[in-house]
Amino acid sequence: MENKTIVIVASECQPFFASGGLGDVIGSLPQKIYKEVNNKLEDDKKNNVVVFLPLYSKFTKDLRNKLVYVTQLTVKLSWRQQYCGIFKYVEKGVTYYFLDNEYYFKRGNYYGYFDDAERFAFFSKAVVDSIIHLDIQPDILHMNDWQTGLIPVYLRTNYYGDLRFMNTKTIFTIHNIEYQGNYNLDQDIIEDVFGIDMNDAYILEYKGRANIMKGAMEASNFVSTVSPTYANEILLPEKSHGLYEELLRVKAEGKLRGILNGIDKDFYNPAKDKALFVKYDKKTSELKKENKVNLQQMLNLPVDENIPMIAMITRLVSHKGITLVRDAFEKIMNEPVQMVILGTGDVSFEGFFKDMENRHGNKLRAIIAFNQDLSRKIYAASDIFLMPSIAEPCGLSQMIASRYGSVPLVRRTGGLADSIVDFTVKGNGYTFDNIDAGEMYTVLKRAISDYYDQDGWAEKVKKVMNVDFGWTKSAKEYIKMYQEVLG
Repeated sequence: MENKTIVIVASECQPFFASGGLGDVIGSLPQKIYKEVNNKLEDDKKNNVVVFLPLYSKFTKDLRNKLVYVTQLTVKLSWRQQYCGIFKYVEKGVTYYFLDNEYYFKRGNYYGYFDDAERFAFFSKAVVDSIIHLDIQPDILHMNDWQTGLIPVYLRTNYYGDLRFMNTKTIFTIHNIEYQGNYNLDQDIIEDVFGIDMNDAYILEYKGRANIMKGAMEASNFVSTVSPTYANEILLPEKSHGLYEELLRVKAEGKLRGILNGIDKDFYNPAKDKALFVKYDKKTSELKKENKVNLQQMLNLPVDENIPMIAMITRLVSHKGITLVRDAFEKIMNEPVQMVILGTGDVSFEGFFKDMENRHGNKLRAIIAFNQDLSRKIYAASDIFLMPSIAEPCGLSQMIASRYGSVPLVRRTGGLADSIVDFTVKGNGYTFDNIDAGEMYTVLKRAISDYYDQDGWAEKVKKVMNVDFGWTKSAKEYIKMYQEVLG
């Protein structure tokens, strides 16, 4: 590829603002794509990588001060005429444009509002209008999740025949098929909210509703997911969350791809991480015990550097396998272990773990919070990282845990199956297959037993730390997909 413009659009991005894995991905992937796609190219042949994001009020303050105002425009969305300010930031070759509208984005959170359909319809329309206003000519437009899914729909409808997009190819990445932007049709949402003529409503209509993800899949040239196994799993009726027929169509047309996510190895680096009590690398992994002792003191757990510490850093919701942990919890507490859980979610699960902490205060700490600094301390201190997900499109926590030498124990689903292989087959962790608390506990007990072979465990820690979960391989896969869609 030479002299191409790749435009990536998403609703969140580290280090500016993020609520989960999507933010981590968009914070790392564009910069890696820029580096790989321009490797060994002369300046006059280099490709451009541009990212469009909303300008939320929840924005890292020091970075917000570095934004440069570019221009403003009026975005027409159905009968609305809305202001859109455009701000710019450049980092590691990537140009970031932030689209400002306080009515839509000056909120306490990113999602979860009654008008989310309108908010992200505005954002999608504003992206297309900003591309035109800034005279950007995208060869690739790469959207991520339903919040950006109307962009390929707008190109197919409102901007059909526009010469500025005649050569633009579109890719839509599903990070989690459970969240589709699925709305009732009884409030004229197609015309009144999205500003799309009812003659084109078929693109969005699905099973009597307006489904933005379905529309994005219909209108995009390619559809990708965040791991190869997840791309296959969502073709099953029970895992498609209602999009089974549409996914089969996309698969039949040869439009479906699966590319495993990676992590930012510079950000998640125990040798440089300022959040840690003691820094270390794979050659000095024995220093993990010092992090364990310091965390035990911080959390008022009995100090014992030799006891295996199990960690979970997760949303406390059912599809993360929390019911399996709950069902096996008393057995786990009977083992010679300590356990640290960090996360928020369903109040029933939050309450359960706080109750268990009251009962097992010398073995368990449940921190009901989202705390990135503490999460990295836990990665560094823990020995076993438990991730028994029922469904996991990709998962990044198992990769981060490996980077910090916390040996992952996962259920084989989605990206967990693509990234973690059991030690019994010369792999890099512990795995189990079925949605079964007993099976999970049996494998966990094997891991605890292995821990007490200190020489063998040290080798396992070094092995998992040696696995490269960085973005290089995945970025090359994305570039290959871009080349394929460009023909």
